[in-house]
Amino acid sequence: MLRLEKRPQPSAFWTYATPVVAVILTMVLGGILFWFLGKPPVTAIKTIFWDPLFGDFAFYYRPELLKKAAPLILIAIGLSFGFRAGIWNIGAEGQYIMGAIFGASVALAFYPMEARWLIFPLMIAAGIAGGVIWAMIPALLRVYFKTNEILVSLMLVYVADVLIKAFSVGLLRNPDGNGFPGSRNLKQYPSAANLDLWTDTGIHWGVVTAVFAVVVAYVFFARHQFGFNVRLAGQSPRAAAFAGVNPNRLVLVCMALSGGLAGVAGMFEVAGPSGQILGSFPAFYGFTAIIVAFLGRLHPVGILLAGLLMALTYIGGDAAQSAMNLPSAAIQMFQGMLLFSLLSVDVLTNYRIRLTTAKVA
Repeated sequence: MLRLEKRPQPSAFWTYATPVVAVILTMVLGGILFWFLGKPPVTAIKTIFWDPLFGDFAFYYRPELLKKAAPLILIAIGLSFGFRAGIWNIGAEGQYIMGAIFGASVALAFYPMEARWLIFPLMIAAGIAGGVIWAMIPALLRVYFKTNEILVSLMLVYVADVLIKAFSVGLLRNPDGNGFPGSRNLKQYPSAANLDLWTDTGIHWGVVTAVFAVVVAYVFFARHQFGFNVRLAGQSPRAAAFAGVNPNRLVLVCMALSGGLAGVAGMFEVAGPSGQILGSFPAFYGFTAIIVAFLGRLHPVGILLAGLLMALTYIGGDAAQSAMNLPSAAIQMFQGMLLFSLLSVDVLTNYRIRLTTAKVA
């Protein structure tokens, strides 16, 4: 018989091996899924993971990889502060949407957006503010009314989704758009556009900010007192209280950090790859970033690598849909398998499998 035995200490080996094993397991399970759909599994996995990087059209996919990874990394870095402290912000998707709304609103308020250098910095500040405001609602409710931040932040996602749909056909709709939903396309205005800093590289200000966030988060967690307080609060709230850590202040700061980074990610997205406020504004980055955060073990460098990997599944999934006629639901299921594989294998970090002999009565 097999049984799980609690380890005295978490396994250092499995802490770092778990993400690698989870990715391999996802490939195996995904191959089985594609086989059931009547598609060659090896070809499907190759199309998703290999072709975007080394295939015939890699020159096109590589810049897109950076654009997809940037918002995932930014949001996941913000979430990692709260998750390490035991603060569960599940509503980063809503904060990401609100950042896009706030950022686009500032840009459109300056229409026709002649060459004004101040517009883009104001959009960044507005995007951060939108995310922070939306994150402060569950934070303040938890601090003052002891509500569950998981439920409140999650419900606010649906409110934000309704708002962006309303703005796309209402206040922010393009008056010259012949009645079609959607705002003006910000990519047409240099003062508000988040375009490639170097042509066809995929590197825009969102990518630069994501790398900067990784470096700053690493310094905070490794060298700063705040990072120590975050880790201590997550590992032992009682010890954190004895060390003088104010739990309410920690909730507010961590939620503000995660909301601000999610909001600025939304602003960079609406000013760049997306270009406009639409009801179908690129969705699920906030939820996918949760997978990225845990796949990266809540470590900044791990999140950077996990964000690139998850972006690869987006790019490769689109390629597989067009090249192999795979349904989009199958690609979404494949991405979900990564989280379940990670959760399953992660058991080995704190438990070891023992083979025991059953006693016969």
